[in-house]
Amino acid sequence: ITSAVAFDILPLKLHPFSQSTPTGLDCVGWKRCVSSSVIADGALDKTALTDDVGSEEDLYEDFRSSNHRYGHPGGGGEQLAINELISDGSVVYAEALWDHVTMDDQELGFKAGDVIEVMDATNKEWWWGRILDSEGWFPASFVRLRVNQDEPMDDYPLKVEGGKEDDSSSGTRRFGMGQTTKDQMRTNVINEIISTERDYIKHLKDICEGYIKQCRKRADMFTEEQLKTIFGNIEDIYRCQKKFVKALEKKFNKDHPHLSEVGSCFLEYQTEFQIYSEYCNNHPNACMELSRLTKVNKYVYFFEACRLLQKMIDISLDGFLLTPVQKICKYPLQLAELLKYTNPQHRDFKDVEAALNAMKNVARLINERKRRLENIDKIAQWQSSIEDWEGEDVLVRSSELIYSGELTKISHPQAKSQQRMFFLFDHQLVCCKKDLLRRDILYYKSRINMDDMEILDVEDGKDKDFNISVKNAFKLHCRGTEEVHLFCAKKPEQKQRWLKAFENERRQVQLDQETGFSITEVQKKQAMLNASKQHHTGKPKAVTRPYYDFLMRQKHPTLPTTLPQQQVFMLAEPKRKPSNFWQNISRLTPFRK
Repeated sequence: ITSAVAFDILPLKLHPFSQSTPTGLDCVGWKRCVSSSVIADGALDKTALTDDVGSEEDLYEDFRSSNHRYGHPGGGGEQLAINELISDGSVVYAEALWDHVTMDDQELGFKAGDVIEVMDATNKEWWWGRILDSEGWFPASFVRLRVNQDEPMDDYPLKVEGGKEDDSSSGTRRFGMGQTTKDQMRTNVINEIISTERDYIKHLKDICEGYIKQCRKRADMFTEEQLKTIFGNIEDIYRCQKKFVKALEKKFNKDHPHLSEVGSCFLEYQTEFQIYSEYCNNHPNACMELSRLTKVNKYVYFFEACRLLQKMIDISLDGFLLTPVQKICKYPLQLAELLKYTNPQHRDFKDVEAALNAMKNVARLINERKRRLENIDKIAQWQSSIEDWEGEDVLVRSSELIYSGELTKISHPQAKSQQRMFFLFDHQLVCCKKDLLRRDILYYKSRINMDDMEILDVEDGKDKDFNISVKNAFKLHCRGTEEVHLFCAKKPEQKQRWLKAFENERRQVQLDQETGFSITEVQKKQAMLNASKQHHTGKPKAVTRPYYDFLMRQKHPTLPTTLPQQQVFMLAEPKRKPSNFWQNISRLTPFRK
């Protein structure tokens, strides 16, 4: 999956569930050739299709045979332009967006932020490049071409901290035949931001008018629930982005783009951008629903007819629907680039700096919410593995496992001690007992409401409340009932980890309240239903991200045969291998036992 600021290097695929992505929406440095004409909205129902062009299949075949390629820049024209530049002796640089780790000596490994000299872009998926004295193949989708190709390569090895150049004296230079100043480079970035936003708006409009409107006219093919699953809240995103673009246009200085002050726009809309969280969380479901529908030919022909009537580029619907997921994570990249070419004396500097941090936080929030939603399936599966469960489901109140481990619990009135396994979730602490023979089997015993508790550190020695000597102990004291629970850890460091975990639990609860994070009843019920089915079949559930399978599976006979997966979200945690939840439950927690 490429960045929005990369060249359109996608192959034209005609099979129904294309892996390609609409990166042609955002191009840098070359003139764009996207058609702006749109066929007026018409009723794409059975009658219209039969009267005018026959069935959806006939319409699809008619457009196929006429070789229409609406809006696509010449079937890879920009890629040809890159190769022409290379052939003319120009040096073309690309910046790595993700790490490329490889054990193949024919491939070029790099880290995010590295600058690669592109030496051959003939193939659409794999390019040949060089870093210092190393050369090799690398996935084109892992890089973006630099906005300012004229910038000297000598500047790029300098590490940039917070988007600022280390060499403050590099504000104005002369290169080649013309004058390229820092202001000119800022102009390039500003123009790119404005251009990509305009293209993105058209893209959202095409989805809403080209697909959603037509789907709603076919109640025989789609239910409202299906449309909600496939398209999520993309119409809300469209309305938000239209307002955002208007704000950008007002701040855009057409005569002197480098004087534009766009940072304030990002600050103004940072809260509204959080609606992307819902869309990103729903995207895996959209991929699975589309995969199911496109196994039926009539849906394949219908979706293709929608695309052709709206004159959209040759990319399948799943590719179009991935763009909002990418877009929200491109903003930090663009703002970092803008800050790099903004002088500290510029009126926009402080706003751009603040906007960069704000959009990074938005991306982090989206990723955190996504991670939390992925965890509810694991929590549901964990609960289904507990024997003799009583009371409400964990997911009724909790959505995050903070910490887990063994403790000795001491109870009144005889100060009886019991060895138990404890699982600290947000809002509650669940107590379980290990089976005497099979230590991997747990029995539910009790739970404690953490919202009513305060944590008390207990010094080593004799405890007055329980009249016993304790070591590595702490208490949970209920403010309302004065109930006290005494716990002892085996080692001092384990006690400190628990105390820190209790702090994290309260912090997590407060953060959820501030950000409004919640899990819907539908999501909770679905997670428990999935766990119940899994438990009855006796098969361990692989904790994976199913929609990653759709992202990148392209091969070439003379090139590397596998394309490494990259993160959809810029700040997302690395994907873990499928594993049984119980064996890996500690991975959900910030500490290990």
